Amino acid sequence: MADQKKQSFVQGAAMLTAAVIIVKVIGALYKIPLGNILGDEGMGYFGAAYNIYALLLTISTAGLPVALSRMVSEANALGKRLQVKRTFTVARMAFFVFGFIATLLMMLFPNTMADAIDNPEAATSILVLGPSVLLCCLMSAYRGYTQGLSDMVPTSVSQVLEVLGKLVFGLGLAWLFVQKGLGLPTAAAGAIAGVTIGSFAALAYIVVYKRRMEKRTAAPTAVPDVPEGRGTIFAKLLKIGIPVTIGSAVLNIIALIDTKLILNRLQFGAGLAYEEANILYGVYFKVQTLFNLPSAFVVPLTVSAIPAISTYIARKQYKDASQVTGAALKLCALLGMPMALGMSVLAEPIMNVLYPGSNEQGPALLAILGIASFFVCLTMMTNAILQAYGHERVPVWTMPIGGVVKIALNWILIGNAAIGVRGAAFSSVACYLVISIINIVIICLRVPEHPSFTKVFVRPVIATLVMGAAAWLSYTGLSSVVGTGSGMRLVLCMGISIIFACIVYAVMIVVIRAITKDELELVPKGDKIAKLLKIR
Repeated sequence: MADQKKQSFVQGAAMLTAAVIIVKVIGALYKIPLGNILGDEGMGYFGAAYNIYALLLTISTAGLPVALSRMVSEANALGKRLQVKRTFTVARMAFFVFGFIATLLMMLFPNTMADAIDNPEAATSILVLGPSVLLCCLMSAYRGYTQGLSDMVPTSVSQVLEVLGKLVFGLGLAWLFVQKGLGLPTAAAGAIAGVTIGSFAALAYIVVYKRRMEKRTAAPTAVPDVPEGRGTIFAKLLKIGIPVTIGSAVLNIIALIDTKLILNRLQFGAGLAYEEANILYGVYFKVQTLFNLPSAFVVPLTVSAIPAISTYIARKQYKDASQVTGAALKLCALLGMPMALGMSVLAEPIMNVLYPGSNEQGPALLAILGIASFFVCLTMMTNAILQAYGHERVPVWTMPIGGVVKIALNWILIGNAAIGVRGAAFSSVACYLVISIINIVIICLRVPEHPSFTKVFVRPVIATLVMGAAAWLSYTGLSSVVGTGSGMRLVLCMGISIIFACIVYAVMIVVIRAITKDELELVPKGDKIAKLLKIR
């Protein structure tokens, strides 16, 4: 497994993961203060608008970057540089058209969209978010192109620029509008304006980067390199991209349905007033920020895995493709499992430290959604593997199956006054668990030389359970001795527990050999780490 392409897979993933860490730290500096500035009510407006934006953005961009990355990777592996260039130009035009249409919809019909999800006060935020869809669509074309060439630098840097725009301008405008007494709907729109500003900065950077990169690109090789017609390329983009888009859009449709059903069922099922329902949705959206954290660390693995696996499939090197697949799944488990269980075990101190004074339902929601977060990670990774192997149509029907499960449970559970908003969290666990199981079964049936799922998951599960026990016992013991009455005591108990749990997890990985030397060598400097830890 010392092959250069396998090295580039995890090195690219490592680069994107480093960017994700930076992005999440900056994002925390944006979302957590924002949640405290706007409160549960203001975050309800913010979250409703953002879910509409995310759905339209996914419809416009989710499938085409994957298709573009895969097609560029395959053409580049065969030395067809002219084919690579034409594929990008066709994709960029398609991205522009789709993004322009989505932007028009948000800017022309913000009130209609807000009314459709039973949150009319979110209309201003929807309007302000509109231009960001077009900017992100164009940026996705450039990202898909560079990812197909296994260059993860522009994606990493542009992600940082995006979140910096949100932090500086979004948080600043939200604070300013609250101070001036302009109302929470306007303050939420100010916060969301930072998304558009950040998207513009990121797009400007990645356009400049690509132009400079092309000047350093070598001339086409001697192989026959007559590019396909634009219509043929566009048809291929749609053939690959549409199924991926449908599969990916289901996640955003689920989030949008959550918004609609939570607000609707809390009012007309559980009997709450609109203001009470919006506050509960606001705290649910706050928890979503933490719930999405583990999957953010898995996205770089999926982005790097698709072109790496596709390259081997194009060369019919199925054993090498299987090794990369197994490594991707193992890293998904090693990253996603401890974060998910850690959030569940320490849900109460995490919510009380990050969102003091928030609704009392917050810790219970985080404890449930923490478990669901790992199955989101597994869903994303198995979807990416299926797409890389050419089975991009599978998520088109597995994702809706999970969506139906969630909708049905949402309707039943949220409307029950004794369960309320926690029903949305329970239904999330069921939704992503069902999707993950079906995807794994399909991989076992259709992927040649698929990795052993027992070898992939058993040892990470053992290490994670021991870590979870360490986190719970350390926090319980410290809080009983030190107490958690003051804010600093709570932070101290939580911080020490997290550090202790991380140390225990690292030790367990080494002791039970949860990762092999071959897998570790895929990581930059992994050979030295393996030697230091005496991993064979």
